[in-house]
Amino acid sequence: MDDAFTITGQIVDITAGDIFPGRVAMEHGKIVDITTLKSAPERLICPGFIDAHVHIESSLLTPAEFATVAVTHGTICAVSDPHEIANVLGVSGVEYMIKNGRQIPFYFCWGAPSCVPATPFETAGGRITARDIRYLFTFPEVGYLAEMMNYPGVLAKAPEVMEKLKAARALKKPIDGHAPLLRGDDLSRYIAAGISTDHESVSLEEAREKIDKGMKIIIRQGSAARNLNDLLPLLFDHAADCMFCTDDIHPGDLIRGHINAMAREAMEAGVPLLSALRAACWNPARHYGLRAGLLKVGDNADFIVIPEVSKMEVESTYIRGQLVAADGHAKIKPGTARLVNNFQCDPIGETDIQLPAEGRLLKVIGITDGQLVTESELAEPTVEQGMVVSDPSRDILKLVIVNRYERKAKPAVAFVRGFGLERGALAASVGHDSHNITAVGVDDESLTKAINWVIRNKGALVAVEGKEKVVMPLPVAGLMSLEEALKVAEIEKELNQAASTLGTNPAAPFTMLSFMSLIVIPKLKLSDKGLFDVETFQFAEPFETTL
Repeated sequence: MDDAFTITGQIVDITAGDIFPGRVAMEHGKIVDITTLKSAPERLICPGFIDAHVHIESSLLTPAEFATVAVTHGTICAVSDPHEIANVLGVSGVEYMIKNGRQIPFYFCWGAPSCVPATPFETAGGRITARDIRYLFTFPEVGYLAEMMNYPGVLAKAPEVMEKLKAARALKKPIDGHAPLLRGDDLSRYIAAGISTDHESVSLEEAREKIDKGMKIIIRQGSAARNLNDLLPLLFDHAADCMFCTDDIHPGDLIRGHINAMAREAMEAGVPLLSALRAACWNPARHYGLRAGLLKVGDNADFIVIPEVSKMEVESTYIRGQLVAADGHAKIKPGTARLVNNFQCDPIGETDIQLPAEGRLLKVIGITDGQLVTESELAEPTVEQGMVVSDPSRDILKLVIVNRYERKAKPAVAFVRGFGLERGALAASVGHDSHNITAVGVDDESLTKAINWVIRNKGALVAVEGKEKVVMPLPVAGLMSLEEALKVAEIEKELNQAASTLGTNPAAPFTMLSFMSLIVIPKLKLSDKGLFDVETFQFAEPFETTL
């Protein structure tokens, strides 16, 4: 492509709230002139889309590979929290994401993770201190303090939490929030600490209160949590205060669409085009101070071309004047990804995951498809030779977590209802937030096989039945694949089909499995250190001791 070129169409000026026929002229990757014409082709020329909050690791792709898919949908920037890899590798994990993202023309605005480890009640592979955060802010790509999940620490003014917030405020960096269901005076105190966004609102009333108190609402439509429909009314009267994000998006979903799909759904619900585009690109660019251009003279030549507005399918994507995607195909290709990992554990045996029957009633984690909140239930245990075993007839299955950062650590064992497995086992090295190995299965032989396949690969998603298995190796920190996106999506589909054949109930069984260790969401979860009662925020015995 020539260094200097022009393009004509219907130009979107979100700042002025106008769409007009015109011509954009570019030289050396910059916009040098925008001219109004009497007429121009009907295709829309607008700023590129921005995902305002995403964990790249959840796509199972490296940052550069994620970008090759995102640009085909018109996304030119990801405001990304590398919280997952930070829990595995600490600061070096964040550095890995930054350097990998530099391989490709795409805007990554990385966050400095604020909550690593998430709690002291599990074993993580990394720790990020206030001093580390100040160091990460020396990288030009690190533009904000990532989601402050520890809102109790903010409200209690915990010294380490306050020091991290202070570091961001001193550099005038935006601070992202994470405050599900936080309301009233506690919300006001949380915001007063300098926290400016929230992506966890699930109800309109909650989101409106946060906007009224000065927050920006990032509307989420990911692979698991999908809040767009409930929060769409905000775009009619608070378009200036909203952004779009995916948070956690799987490769198969990413291939089908990204922020463009959110804009299309919003417009199908009656949201004006300019309001949808404001949330899709202009608001996040301004809030995070991004380098991505907004179709102004002097900006980087970053824009997308959309032939039919109603479909929001992107014909071409330009970044700094370079054509990076056309007709659904990326024109850029990442280099070879470097391997980084933190995987220390040894293979286990069946006796390592046995639980002696020491009570009349067993505590059981109850799950509901599509919900991260679990129930705390009681059931009579099924016992064989003095050990509690899975009982598929009652959908009560053994759940195991293996500490992947220490050799010879004793696995944690509990029981769960709701997975529906009738045969075999599932295991994964993706387990929020510390990413230890998590497995669920109908018998100890299958569980041990599945876990050991994860260990053998130093990270993987695995479905096992007898001698049959489906394995997706995740050699990058036990979280990401080295394969191209289409291949990863293909294996993901095979894994989900295998899990369905085994009888699983959840629509996204590996996603559900990954949240069994998330001990900051009620009510009952399992960490590598044992069964955890989130409501009392302390460890729990596996059997009920009082009647």
